[in-house]
Amino acid sequence: MKKAWLMCLSFLLVLGILAGCTSEGTTSEPGDGTTDGEVVTLNLFQFKVEIADQLAEMIKEFEAEHPNIKVKLETVGGGADYGAALKAKFASGEEPDIFNNGGFKELELWQEKLADLSEEAWVEHVLPIGKVPMTGTDGKLYGMPVNLEGYGFAYNKDLFEQAGITEAPKTVDDLKAAAQKLKDAGITPFAAGYGEWWVIGQHLLNIPFAQQDDPVAFIEGLYAGTESIVGNEHFEAFKEVLDTELGFANDNPITTDYNTQVTLFASGQAAMLQQGNWTENMIYEINPDMSMGFLPIAMTNDASADRLPVGVPNNWVVNKNSENLEEAKLFLDWMVSSETGKRFVTEEFKFIPAFDNIEPNGLGDLGLSILDYSKEDKTIPWTWFRWPDGANQEFAAAIQEYAAGKIDYPTLLEKFQQSWDKLK
Repeated sequence: MKKAWLMCLSFLLVLGILAGCTSEGTTSEPGDGTTDGEVVTLNLFQFKVEIADQLAEMIKEFEAEHPNIKVKLETVGGGADYGAALKAKFASGEEPDIFNNGGFKELELWQEKLADLSEEAWVEHVLPIGKVPMTGTDGKLYGMPVNLEGYGFAYNKDLFEQAGITEAPKTVDDLKAAAQKLKDAGITPFAAGYGEWWVIGQHLLNIPFAQQDDPVAFIEGLYAGTESIVGNEHFEAFKEVLDTELGFANDNPITTDYNTQVTLFASGQAAMLQQGNWTENMIYEINPDMSMGFLPIAMTNDASADRLPVGVPNNWVVNKNSENLEEAKLFLDWMVSSETGKRFVTEEFKFIPAFDNIEPNGLGDLGLSILDYSKEDKTIPWTWFRWPDGANQEFAAAIQEYAAGKIDYPTLLEKFQQSWDKLK
């Protein structure tokens, strides 16, 4: 009896060991990237405040399809300095799994932290322009483009009609004339957000950089000391558009932040807004019936003035040291390959996709305006990702000084040059 009991016990122990081995080798459904029952959390740190709510909803859909993966979203943007916040995250040891990177100089700054994404399935669908910012000198691709975006002076078509403006201005003289007509009709021409460094020190100041005959060669010349901002004809012309906007702006433009700027325009209190198609969601939430389009930020009366800056605003990157590297890659792939993800990119985010497998459905007036300019090949590049780190904020501070009447225009250009030389 004792012998039989021992044999039975031994048999049960063997079964238990076999069961344990089988359980350990069991994996979850394909695509989850996690072991059965194990839940991993991805930390996603991003800067586009205008899609924060929609991104949170998309994450819920992803989690429903991948129950073993949770995504913790944190957004820092708008008036906050995302770059500084990201550096603080890494310095504190709270490294995100997925974050944003602008490419070019920013890629060089962060490349040692980034996973190589060259072999991901979505790469074959990225439009050529979408690969440029995040392709390293080694030929590898380190980021997935968030979308394509463009900007200029968004304008309220109804207010233009109310002021008797029958043709959209394409030159700086046209712009001045339109602004005067708006003012005469009792309409504030511009909602100017000079309280935001990126609005003026990045997007607005990009125009004279991007209007160079060869923007990349000009920037390389600034680094080499063979080119100069002072005395450059395009930077001299920049005074025209700067003075026009400031001369016809809302009250206190220097203290006007992003939210106030967009709200002034969306609520019909100003006719023009120096921003991009990323503002569409916010504008339509305030005024669903807004009829609008884009005007160029024209500095001259040349035909070349009628172009919009279009580019990749930012990229999704993966921390190569992430403990959940494969799950992070899976999330990015799902965003641009699943029907749910693609729907959010276009219909909810109102993004112009940077992929040939995503149809640009659900775009609003501003997105469609960017597409029209792109199809007509009337675009100029986004150059600030090639500037020295921190230059954009110093440029903005100098523009604010000029806007406040503390310095004259020649001094402004000298300050631009001094900042470049110091930071390059």
